[in-house]
Amino acid sequence: MTSTVPALGTRTAEGSALQAVLLDMDGTLVDTEGFWWDAEVEVFAALGHTLDEAWRDVVVGGPMTRSAAFLIASTGADITVPELTVLLNDGFENRIGRALPLMPGAARLLAELAAHEVPMALVSASHRRIIDRVLDSIGAHHFTLTVAGDEVTRTKPHPDPYLLAAAGVGAEPARCAVIEDTATGVAAAEAAGCHVVAVPSVAPIAPASGRTVVPSLEHVDLRFLQGLMAGNR
Repeated sequence: MTSTVPALGTRTAEGSALQAVLLDMDGTLVDTEGFWWDAEVEVFAALGHTLDEAWRDVVVGGPMTRSAAFLIASTGADITVPELTVLLNDGFENRIGRALPLMPGAARLLAELAAHEVPMALVSASHRRIIDRVLDSIGAHHFTLTVAGDEVTRTKPHPDPYLLAAAGVGAEPARCAVIEDTATGVAAAEAAGCHVVAVPSVAPIAPASGRTVVPSLEHVDLRFLQGLMAGNR
């Protein structure tokens, strides 16, 4: 985790109950979910196995260890989870250049929140080595702190990463808006007690109480997020 953590009561947008915005990375801010699947397909092909496209919905958004364990069990590949984790991270890094494509609306939303001094945290199931590479494209300066999947004992779908991020920016979970693209991430944010905006990337996510589903970040701005806190969604 990287940051200088502010004290409780961090300044937020005037007149808003919104204290912070916590954002997922892969598939939410950067268009990288396909890179992960391509890396998984390539690694298992080298091991002599073909991945079923239907498994993509199972592994998307999940912690590396869970996804790796599922693929090993499903294919019967002769490899351990730690060994596979290294290969998958290597395969992903080989696919990303210095600049990654941001999701539509991501740059505009980050700039707007920063202009209004709304604290932001990046909360990802990806490992620190991956986050630090991707931050070159997103802009590390946007975030008060970042939380990586290999820096918490229990990562998504457990609430721990979002509880840690909320505490780190000095916010109450119930006054945080979380933006996620997968069911795994949504489950983690909801378990933490946050308001959730789901922007599905690979698999559909159904609307639910305390959850708003939108087709892209182009539908999300500061006023929209403030409305979530006021119960207007």
